[in-house]
Amino acid sequence: MSTEPRINDRIRVPEVRLVGPSGEQVGIVPLAKALELAQEYDLDLVEVAASARPPVCKLMDYGKFKYESAMKAREARKNQAHTVIKEMKLRPKIDPHDYDTKKGHVVRFLKQGDKVKITIMFRGREQSRPELGYRLLQRLATDVEDLGFVESNPKQDGRNMIMVLGPHKKKTEAMAEAREAQAVRKAEAKANPGKSQNAAESEFDDEGSVDEEIVDEGDVTEVETVEAPAEARADA
Repeated sequence: MSTEPRINDRIRVPEVRLVGPSGEQVGIVPLAKALELAQEYDLDLVEVAASARPPVCKLMDYGKFKYESAMKAREARKNQAHTVIKEMKLRPKIDPHDYDTKKGHVVRFLKQGDKVKITIMFRGREQSRPELGYRLLQRLATDVEDLGFVESNPKQDGRNMIMVLGPHKKKTEAMAEAREAQAVRKAEAKANPGKSQNAAESEFDDEGSVDEEIVDEGDVTEVETVEAPAEARADA
């Protein structure tokens, strides 16, 4: 059954309960009278509750109503958050420099509100020393405990050991902070037009181009994307 509202001459009932353009109750009136008022106000007569007896109709600018509804839907899509589960791969005997680099990526992901799946890859005789992977995962969890928590404890999966870190900060909060930071940078750039283009490009690279850098390493992958409407969570 179609739920599309009926407008003007598409309404086929002898009388309707009429609501005025400002939401005021006009009362039950003959359909001809409702159509006459719609023409007088240069508005549309829209059936908003077909199952009521008599049906409820409202005087409105239907074109404006559809436009505003489309804009609200667009704004809701804009505020939707996409929580991405990233996977970071490490070796049990990783050297300090590589560990610091990969920890930095985990920190960045958690700051962005994304979950991180940490995978320790064992090779050869390393499989007989699972405690090495466990200690490495515990060390990483401790190093980033201000930004994230252990959502899934370390567990062995064949030749790998896996742990999932969840962010303390919600994705919507991270998005809001990123927009605020972007607005501040734009305001600063506008207030200081003499800032060199090279400095601006360097700042952008520091903030926005990490994904390209780390994907090239082959140690980070996006595992899953879950859509989470921001407004629905706020209402809840």
